[in-house]
Formats: sequence, C-alpha cells, structure tokens
Amino acid sequence: MDFSYPAEVEQFRAELREWLSANVSDELIAARRPSGRTDDTFEMLRAFNRTMADAGWAAVSWPEEYGGRGATVLEQLVYTEETTKARAPLPLNVIGMNNIAPAIMAYGTESQKLALLRRMMRADDIWCQGMSEPEAGSDLASLRTRAAHDGDHFVVNGQKIWTSLGHRANWCQLYVRTDPDAPKHKGISCLIVDMTLPGIEVRPLVTLNGDADFAEIFFHDVRVPADALLGPLNGGWKVATTTLSHERAGAARLYAELEVRLEELVADFAATDGGRALEDPVTLSRLGEIAVRIKYLEVLCQRSISATLHGGDALGSASLAKTEWGQIGQALAALAFDVLGTGGQNARWADYRLTSRSLTIAGGTTQINKNITAQRVLGLPRQ
Repeated sequence: MDFSYPAEVEQFRAELREWLSANVSDELIAARRPSGRTDDTFEMLRAFNRTMADAGWAAVSWPEEYGGRGATVLEQLVYTEETTKARAPLPLNVIGMNNIAPAIMAYGTESQKLALLRRMMRADDIWCQGMSEPEAGSDLASLRTRAAHDGDHFVVNGQKIWTSLGHRANWCQLYVRTDPDAPKHKGISCLIVDMTLPGIEVRPLVTLNGDADFAEIFFHDVRVPADALLGPLNGGWKVATTTLSHERAGAARLYAELEVRLEELVADFAATDGGRALEDPVTLSRLGEIAVRIKYLEVLCQRSISATLHGGDALGSASLAKTEWGQIGQALAALAFDVLGTGGQNARWADYRLTSRSLTIAGGTTQINKNITAQRVLGLPRQ
C-alpha cells in the first residue's frame, strides 16, 4: 500500500482543514449524531449542508458538472479522514449521496440529473431508499412490492420497512417488481417516486433507544409516471448494485469514526470519578484491545482503497472491514456502558450501547459479509 501524498493533495488537505476550522461549530459537533435529533436540529443540519454545498465541500467525489470537485481517490481519502476528525456532521442525505446519486448519474436522464442531484446535495430535498420489506431484507431480490404498467403510469402496491428518513423524505428511490414471472433478480425495476403522491402512507418507527429515524411506507394504488423509471424496465437489480465509482475511499470513515469515539471515551473516563477507570487493569486491557483492532481495521480499509487504486478487487476486503467495524463498535459500546453506566452526562454512551446493536445489521449483515469474505477472499465454495 502506498499512501504518500503529492503536493496537490496536501494543498487540498490544508484548504479543507482551514474551511472546517472556520465552519464546524461546537453546536454542529453536538448535533452530528442522529440520536435525539429534533426538528430544529434537523433544520440546522440542513443549513450546514447548504453551506458545504455553496463552498464546494458537500460532494467532493462527484463530477464538477453536478456540483462536485471530481476528487481523486487520495483526495477522497483525505476528505473522509479530515471531516471525521473535525467531527463534521454527515450529510442529511448520506444514503442518497452514497447510494442513490451514483445510480442517477449512471442511469438517469439528463433532466433527472439536473433537477435532482444539486437539490439532494444541498439537502433541499430529503431522499429515502425503498429497499427492505418485511420478507425481503438481506435477500433483497425477494421483494414483493408490485408496480403494474398502466398506460403512461405504474400502479404501485406494497410495503417497505426500515426506511431511513422515510417520514421526512421528498423523494424515494423505490425498487419494485414489474415482472412477477421472471426470475427474482430479473423482474425488478427502479422508480424515482415523489413522496407527495396520493396513496403513500408513512409511519415512523421508534427504535430501541427511542429515536424515530426510520419509517415503514405503504403504497396503495400509487400512480407513478412512467418517466420516473430509473434505468431499464426490469433492470432494477443492476441499478441496485451500481457501485459508487466516484466515492472510492469511503471505507476510511469506518476506522476514522471509531478512532474519534475511542478518543471521546478515554476523555470521559478521565473526567469521571477522578479517572479511576484508567487505573483499572481490566479496563485498560479492553481499551488496548479495541485500539489495536481499530489500527488493524485501518490497515484493512487502506488495503481495500489500495486495491481500488491499483485495479484490484476491493469488495472482499471492504466486506471484511464492514464486519470488523460493526464488532469493534459493539465492543466499544459495551465497555463504555460497563464503566460509565447510564446516568448524567454519560447517558449518550448508554444510547450508543443500544444503537450499536444495529452495526452488524445495517449496510449489510455480518452473515452476508462473511459469505462474501469466504468466497472472495478465502476462495471457498458456495456450498
């Protein structure tokens, strides 16, 4: 792995650091995580998204014609590390920008790109992704939501669940079954759906820690214009598996975010009960193990990025990195909870203890990622 930085990349880093120092306030840092987010906080973060977009820092990996900087892989790596270290909030449309925007860039019409991408980047419009269903989570190809072609419309019926920001969304990238007789991977289409259309019912879902950032969405004879199709009819599976060709260093956020959490945890240990936790050999041993695992994760993520730089297969190492990230996050949350408990200023660690249970599920379950590791890294047979 070679991560020496040319002068122009270091200049990029310096410019970014200066901007972050001037624009990331303590108030924004406190609001950067979703837990307990109020409507006022949401709007403050939306305003910050617009500030970033106006300064050209909202989507550095995107092509310049859509508001990005066309950043190189090393610039993307620097961007991810520096924004994480500065504790800058993630975009409100983080799923939209990481998953949906690349599909629009690859398959959308020019009018769709011009109408949707900049507004997404600025958080003028909030996006959700209609994938998971009660009977189709990790096995997305089993989805049952139907879209029947009727003249110049599709008529949609079905249900989606665990839809991030579904109750706030203006638009939904919706995956539907348009050919029920085709093999399950081949009868799926992708639609760009206006969430104000009649027949759409959204119900917020309250998670274990009391937050409501997810929703279930019901579609009752929703008439979606046929020109809302993204990609070819019955070609939705390819749209869904479009890789983010512009965002090739995102894996860096896995280890960078854990480094920040570990720093915060050690600081809280030092500030609580006279710092006695940092004198306990068992606690120190657990801290040391987590620190070493984060360093190993950093090497693994950089290996994935290096594979991208040199034309190798990054999928296997990236899947392994995601698995390890979830397990390290749960170990860190357990340590924080065991030492600090639930009270006072440390209640946020109790909240993290609850939300950490999702780390090995969201974005690809550990079981699925282990299968990818077995097949793509170890070369084991499917059976």
